[in-house]
Amino acid sequence: MSTYRAPLAELQFVINDLIGLQSLAGCGELADYSAEVAASVLEEAARFAQDVLDPLNRPGDQHGARWSESGVSTAPGFREAYRQFVEAGWPQLGGSADYGGQSAPRMLTTAVQEIWASANLAFKLCPMLTHGAAHALELTGSAEQKQRYLPAMTRGEWSGTMVLTEPHAGSDLGLIRTRAVPEGDHYRLFGQKIFITWGEHDYTPNIIHMVLARIEGAPAGTRGISLFIVPKVLVRADGTLGERNDVRCVSIEHKLGIHASPTCVMAFGERAGAVGYLVGEANRGLEYMFIMMNGARLSVGLEGYALTERAFQHALEWARNRQQGRSPSGREGPVPIIEHADVKRMLLSMKSGAEAMRALSSYAACQLDIAEHHRDPAARAAAQARGDLLIPIVKGWSTELGIEAASIGIQVHGGMGFIEETGAAQYLRDVRITAIYEGTTGIQANDLIGRKIARDGGQALTELCDLAQRELEHLSGGAPVQPVRAAALEALQQLRAATDALLSLTRAQPVQAAAVAVPFLKLCGFTLGGWLMARAAALAATRLTGPDRDFYAAKLRSARFYAEQLLPQTLALARIVERGGASVAETEPAQI
Repeated sequence: MSTYRAPLAELQFVINDLIGLQSLAGCGELADYSAEVAASVLEEAARFAQDVLDPLNRPGDQHGARWSESGVSTAPGFREAYRQFVEAGWPQLGGSADYGGQSAPRMLTTAVQEIWASANLAFKLCPMLTHGAAHALELTGSAEQKQRYLPAMTRGEWSGTMVLTEPHAGSDLGLIRTRAVPEGDHYRLFGQKIFITWGEHDYTPNIIHMVLARIEGAPAGTRGISLFIVPKVLVRADGTLGERNDVRCVSIEHKLGIHASPTCVMAFGERAGAVGYLVGEANRGLEYMFIMMNGARLSVGLEGYALTERAFQHALEWARNRQQGRSPSGREGPVPIIEHADVKRMLLSMKSGAEAMRALSSYAACQLDIAEHHRDPAARAAAQARGDLLIPIVKGWSTELGIEAASIGIQVHGGMGFIEETGAAQYLRDVRITAIYEGTTGIQANDLIGRKIARDGGQALTELCDLAQRELEHLSGGAPVQPVRAAALEALQQLRAATDALLSLTRAQPVQAAAVAVPFLKLCGFTLGGWLMARAAALAATRLTGPDRDFYAAKLRSARFYAEQLLPQTLALARIVERGGASVAETEPAQI
């Protein structure tokens, strides 16, 4: 069984060189972060992940979380690991300094989250959701609500959830029936929610649920949804815990993967009603929840390449040790299967895919840092538009490619990959949900073409393509870089043409546009990943004689493979976008 090793050299290369902490100049306190500080944080995160979280990953998958009438118990070791996590101050890393957090750049916290997700995805989800709930409350809650809940959430002493889905309605939140009845300075909530990740557990004495519900008499559809704070245990004015709220986990789901993460069915108001406190203004709940959801979508997107990295490490170790077949050179006797061309192809596809996804996610995180912290309003606005554009691409493309990579990891193992004892199957089972939760790939694609492309006439994407083209046209690095540069420029040309075709479809044939939305999203991901892989190749080409020459030589190989075997998918995807919508739009349901 292989063990996880955080790719520190790769993470530091992306943060310090490929994207660059210098990108945060002008971002107030974020500008103080240096390569040395980032390296220290990543090294400590790697140590915690390797020593504490990774050893729990496989046992957690086998044991899972357990439900009983008294609550949910986590897998052995998880509660103790969370206590160490809190004591080490990790929940505070990306939290607001106003409530005890350490306002680290999102670009750095994204790298740290990758380490958690690779080592133990089930564990990573609880602090991820707590951070998202705290961030939404910070931006939309009252001063009294912030002071009452945020310090303990920021420290990780209490956890948080996002509570949306109901049994009769999956992603269609306009169908929500959970009702909120006014009662003095609060409301009483009645209803049932499903798919609530870490909705109940034994980590913390309190869980702060951020719940979507409909105030009695509110308009129908999404316009009548409000957001409420519903604590598991009510909090007194002095911050101490009071009586148990009317909130109960009635069961947990039996899932394909991430078994150690409890996915809960939650009942609100089985007796007198769950006490809830309105956040912000009534009927603006969906708008507020999207603050959480956007952050969660970036965090889920990184899970796609975090599991790719984990599956790759597992497959690589197997390939180096599994002896089978003759050497291509004719040497007698069985050889490690990594010497066979197709095994090398599979491993390179996993490795280069992870690098491209990591680069694009880190670039998006950097844009969100600039959007939040830069002193120049114009720079903030431009970065926000670019970050908003990239979030559905990162989420959709990275998770879909992560599923493919984890499946390839099983293939590298051959028949043994299909056997649970080797551990390769867990990564596929775990990563499979990432393309579904926080909005399926289809929802991400509709968001991309509807809210991000059609709304501004493709301006944000065009400006990003212009930037990428200018960079690519001036890349240095000589002969090793030119094939990658040429392939990336060709992909950009395909993306521009496909964007023009898509904009025409959104105006004249919107159903056809929706039919090619996912291929368009993937086209964006592969193309923008190609731009950043070419940038990485140019940097690597200048460092082939130094002490880390093997690392940079491998990076050049990875970039070339991406250009030759992954990036050509843009040709097919562009053709689908331009010509493939009618066959879907013209098909009646009865004809399928």
